[in-house]
Amino acid sequence: MIRAGIASAIASCLLATGAGAADLLQVLRQAQAADATYAAARASWQAAQEKLPQGLALLLPSASISANTQYNDRTIEFRTAGAASVPDRFNSNALSVSVSQPLYRPQNKIQYEQAKVQVTQSDHQLSLALQDLILRVAQAYFDILLAQDNVEFAGAQKLAIGEQLAQAKRNFEVGTATITDTHEAQARYDLVTAQEIAAINDLESKKRALQQIIGALAPPIAPLGASFALVAPEPAGMDTWVEIALDNSLQVQIQRAVEEFAAKEVERNRAAHHPTLDAVGSYSQTGTGSGIQGGPGNDTNTGVIGFQLALPLYQGGAVNSRVREALANLERARQDLEAARRTAALNTRQAFLGVTSGIAQVKALQSAVMSSQSQLESTRLGQEVGVRTGVDVLNAQQQLYSARRDLAQARYNYILSSLRLRAAAGQLGEDDVVRVSRWLAR
Repeated sequence: MIRAGIASAIASCLLATGAGAADLLQVLRQAQAADATYAAARASWQAAQEKLPQGLALLLPSASISANTQYNDRTIEFRTAGAASVPDRFNSNALSVSVSQPLYRPQNKIQYEQAKVQVTQSDHQLSLALQDLILRVAQAYFDILLAQDNVEFAGAQKLAIGEQLAQAKRNFEVGTATITDTHEAQARYDLVTAQEIAAINDLESKKRALQQIIGALAPPIAPLGASFALVAPEPAGMDTWVEIALDNSLQVQIQRAVEEFAAKEVERNRAAHHPTLDAVGSYSQTGTGSGIQGGPGNDTNTGVIGFQLALPLYQGGAVNSRVREALANLERARQDLEAARRTAALNTRQAFLGVTSGIAQVKALQSAVMSSQSQLESTRLGQEVGVRTGVDVLNAQQQLYSARRDLAQARYNYILSSLRLRAAAGQLGEDDVVRVSRWLAR
């Protein structure tokens, strides 16, 4: 049963490289439609867009209408001795319309400017969420490819060791080899079998990680094709990339917006000392029934237009306290901005080194694979002429498959580092995903 499961897993890995395999861009499209984290970021962005009309509303006229009707039941008692109390019942109605237009309210104007900053900040946050999604999808994608490679390498190594084990048994039976060679081959075979099982389990785990992002079973994905090429960073200087990151990093831009908002918050709280001036107008209609006192009742129409000035004098020190609080928050925002700039510089340097060292590592491992292949062939020939043992062949095989595995991992790490470098500089987008997808086998 175990061997059947392993064979099935290997077959599914091989099918993943066939027609119909999804490339990185197609998987990203699925993630954009299904990833819960990105959907939450989109919802947050949509909510933040409403800050602008809310801030603008503080500068526009406000109008209200009110109406009431009431039944009045009162009793009039005269102070004259023996006079009877007189009940008095009548209706009264009122309708009022009022309009107010702010003329001078500095706090409202500053709040509108703050709303603009919040909208800009939300735009950067949504872009950052997309960058994060691209990196998470790419990491999950290439983790699956590496896991598939490990399954394939383990299967191929197991096949080769199995042939070596069979040969060692035959040689022992005819007396041309000792039992030691058989035991060594058997131990290697058992070990690689365990490694193959672990590789298959790891592959299933990596598929589940992608499933969490796209909300569906991981589709067959395309492996790296012959079009894959090592491309050095452009521009070539690390310091240039750092300068770009300090200006364009989304984390830095978000913190700049936070600092700007905090600075305007200081202005807004200081403006609480200023007077306010509004243009106001109202129109009202009231009507009252006659009641027992006689008379025809009355209707009154009243129109008012004018200006309303308010000058704050003293509020118990609350305004000064809020100003001090805002100044402290501004200092915190400035320090957070500096921390974001330093983090952006560090991430950019690490990603740049990851790309440049990745290129060198891939080239070195390509040479190592070729050398290991030549060594294996020479060792096999030496075994045939009696100058090498079966253990030597097993060691050469293990070295070759280790070099192939390391080469595959180095290629994927190079691609991920190049994407991280673009992200650190605030330039990662779907164009980069398209570029990587061109390296994949269709």
